[in-house]
Amino acid sequence: MICNLDRATLLDAVSRLQRVVANRSTEPVLEGILISAKDHTAVLTAYNLEMGMRKEMDCRCEEAGEVVINAKLLGDILRKLNGPSVEINSYKNNENVVCQIKSGEAVFNINVMSASDFPELPMVLAGNKIVLDSHTFSDMVRGTIFSVEQKENARPILMGIDISVKDNVLQFVAIDGYRLAIRREKIENTDDIEFVVSGKAIGEAVKLIGEETENIELLVSERMIMFNIDGYTFISRLLEGDFVDYKNAIPSKYQQTMVVNTRDMINVIERVSLLISDFLTFPIRCYFDNEEVTFSCATSVGTVTEKFMVAMNGEPFEIGWNSRLMLEALKAIDDSFVKIKFNGSNAGVVICPIEDERDEYLYTVMPMRLKNVG
Repeated sequence: MICNLDRATLLDAVSRLQRVVANRSTEPVLEGILISAKDHTAVLTAYNLEMGMRKEMDCRCEEAGEVVINAKLLGDILRKLNGPSVEINSYKNNENVVCQIKSGEAVFNINVMSASDFPELPMVLAGNKIVLDSHTFSDMVRGTIFSVEQKENARPILMGIDISVKDNVLQFVAIDGYRLAIRREKIENTDDIEFVVSGKAIGEAVKLIGEETENIELLVSERMIMFNIDGYTFISRLLEGDFVDYKNAIPSKYQQTMVVNTRDMINVIERVSLLISDFLTFPIRCYFDNEEVTFSCATSVGTVTEKFMVAMNGEPFEIGWNSRLMLEALKAIDDSFVKIKFNGSNAGVVICPIEDERDEYLYTVMPMRLKNVG
């Protein structure tokens, strides 16, 4: 294979494909990027058997062929080269495959791997097609991905985002046992469907979206999903099994409600949390009455107290919050004001729009147990 490519374009593609290359695999070929060149097109492919990415780009091809180059080494070389273009020339040297990479006055000759050992990247050729505005997709991922379960020994289905379309309403749901995140948006001309994508995969997909990206395309089959974003094809296996019945975690009635300024609430929680180093051990204590909330926290570092004016409906009560979980939910909301609903000290907190007819988002956060003081 002999081909010539623009160095900056190649580096950008390699940097993106590196994110789905296997790390420390028992199969070295999975740590590489397959480069195939023919006519005026080069195709780069990375695949770790769970996720894969493919990118086509223009090239000047003198001799068709394909080769697998270690992704990290290729990326490091391209970053240090200073020429505007790169020539890649692969050839056999006895039993080894050697690749020569030339740019400017620099010439690298490195041992590479045979393309015949690289697994075929599966493609979704038919399925449910969903076309989304890129900003809508990014916002919905941003508003739910932090609630995906992160523990390695957790149920696999909880490590994904449940995506569904029903009656032209797109919904993303993530839950990790301590909180629930739901985002909804109206879309057009899409069949009803439901599937679960791993949080890692959807996080990689959203990174492909650039400032000028207008729309993205999703193609969903029984076991795979394929994203087409700005010339990149990204595929991932879907998570198998039924998603959690999260609807039971959302109360139908509430004992206390209040409307707060979102930014003001974030600021006070951040200040009270400054003394916390372990968010799972030290809750912030919140005492609500009809006119104000008293936030306090006591750790080995010291104590802090701050009062926050509110107008609450319902009986006074006290609750413990994991401040990190509350902050992640509040920061995912663009509204200036939000409604927060409670059912006393021992039930989950619900955060939603102040208008009852709106349902674009809903977050629940479970309380933390408070130790009695004094």
